[in-house]
Amino acid sequence: MPQKEAKSSIQVIERMMNLLDTLAGHNTPVNLKQLAMQTKLHPSTAHRILGVMVDNRLVDRVEPGTYRLGIHLLELGNLVKSRVSVRQEALPYMQMLHQELGETVNLSLRRDDEVLYIERTTGSSSMMRVVHIIGARAPLHITAVGKIFLADDGPEKVMQYSQRTGLPKYTENTLTDPQSLAREIEKIRRQGYALDNEEAEKGVSCIGAGIFNDEGKLVAGLSVSAPSDRLNKAWAAQVRQTAEKISRAIGYRG
Repeated sequence: MPQKEAKSSIQVIERMMNLLDTLAGHNTPVNLKQLAMQTKLHPSTAHRILGVMVDNRLVDRVEPGTYRLGIHLLELGNLVKSRVSVRQEALPYMQMLHQELGETVNLSLRRDDEVLYIERTTGSSSMMRVVHIIGARAPLHITAVGKIFLADDGPEKVMQYSQRTGLPKYTENTLTDPQSLAREIEKIRRQGYALDNEEAEKGVSCIGAGIFNDEGKLVAGLSVSAPSDRLNKAWAAQVRQTAEKISRAIGYRG
């Protein structure tokens, strides 16, 4: 008997989710007849389940027999969104990418005209000296992820950044000419990933890609750092794919 009741409860939940998904597919309120038809439920069954959902504000009854998604779903969605941590969601994917490539993987955010490193995965036996540790900052134009943020800004803001900062030189490879940086940023915008060719630190190169949230906003960057003689530009595909997985984990739908 308890097993039968459990099965019945699961069936009700499945039907409820089916109704929610169906309502989500409509921009305007939907009548009971159409909902019953699309969910393959008997109208009386759909009406009964919808009644409970209305009582719990998961669904709003606009007028007799017409329904739409309820405000409580928005409240729950905002609560989930406020608790989503990019770092927490990214870490498992960063570890997998590190295992695949055997190189340092970094997660960084933008803070004004700099990137801020908030997480890093690396092997304990790594001989590479990397100046970017958790909490460290670096100018946008000398890092792969920084260039991703500049590409998201657009040409006008990139020029403003160049004028504002003066593009200070860190190595002989640093892009210190506004036109050269603008061309590099346009290339990045087209290809969807960025390279740091020993522009921040001599002997170390990097590949970076962007991480986007549920609103399609660029919120973080993922990068792989390695000694220049070891870095393989073909890794760009894996870096992009991993960044996309993290984006989807925090709600991005493309």
